[in-house]
Amino acid sequence: MIQAGVTCLLLAACTLPRGAALTGEVLREQDSSTPTFQVMPVTRANLPQISQWPVTGWSGSYRWPEGTRGPDSPLVRAGDRIDLVIWDSQENSLLTPVMDKKVALTGLTVSPGGTIFVPYLDEIQIAGQTPEDARRQIQAALEPIVPSAQVQVSLVAGRQSSVDLVAGVARPGTYPLPDRNHTILSMLATGGGIALNLRNPLVRLIREGGTYEMRAERLFSDASRNILLRGGDKIVVEEDSRYFTALGATGTERLIYFQKEEISALEAISIIGGLTDSRANPKGVIVLRDYDARQVRSEGRGPSMPQVVFTFDLTAADGLFAARGFRINPKDTVLATESPVTGVQTVVGLLGSLVGLAGRVNTF
Repeated sequence: MIQAGVTCLLLAACTLPRGAALTGEVLREQDSSTPTFQVMPVTRANLPQISQWPVTGWSGSYRWPEGTRGPDSPLVRAGDRIDLVIWDSQENSLLTPVMDKKVALTGLTVSPGGTIFVPYLDEIQIAGQTPEDARRQIQAALEPIVPSAQVQVSLVAGRQSSVDLVAGVARPGTYPLPDRNHTILSMLATGGGIALNLRNPLVRLIREGGTYEMRAERLFSDASRNILLRGGDKIVVEEDSRYFTALGATGTERLIYFQKEEISALEAISIIGGLTDSRANPKGVIVLRDYDARQVRSEGRGPSMPQVVFTFDLTAADGLFAARGFRINPKDTVLATESPVTGVQTVVGLLGSLVGLAGRVNTF
């Protein structure tokens, strides 16, 4: 009776319920005459070649504009509002009332052509100038008709001299630029800083039809990334949506969001809780990746098929170093296959239980 039970267990060893597939089961198709995927063992020798393959899941890097220093004073732009106060101490002034020595011209909107209308002067071009330069120009233009005139200019920034904090900060809104040396970190601080509930925040800058992105952690740590803002810029802070999938004999099975800009295969295994000691096959860690059909290459500078299975042997130093240099792409699947020993251990455990049960029966 015991022998029959043992025979049944041994026959069923390959079909016992498991939490993950075996490496041979996943890669079985590669031995067929018409495989539908490419298998690529990752080693230190071929890692430089693989690193040059096309990027999948995203553009491959964040794009960020260069910042250059601007003038300390803001520049007048179309849509700004100008308030003029003209002082004239002469009697019978052309501009000022009889009982006053000044006249205020408020709410002068800079036209799309960059001009404002000033009585006796017609249209004055001031766009692109600092308020001080515009003041001197208007005062110089008044001198032939009002020699003693003195001009004050106040600038209220319009939308083209303001920045929109759209989302992801404590106080979204439209904020004027106090000068042309106002940085993105200063603007984020003005809006109350990045919202604390955002996971792995990403700062997106929309400028003149272009979109730029930078992870907040890098923006905070690299002073050269703290660029100057321009009027019309829009800033959106949101969570980094890049992810990979963890499956198999690991510490977790779920979507894993990127915690930093680049993650190696070895770091990915650590992030997901490592390999389960009693189940995982350290020679059977694989990464599944989909390439676009246009990225397929025949000369070795890319995959030979759209779907690729990268394999790693983490029992050897070569495999460990290769895994440390291999970059996980967004939407990859990291799969830890199950060790064949797991099935044998299960059978042995069941066999021990069966023998123990038989022994207890024989005592009666």
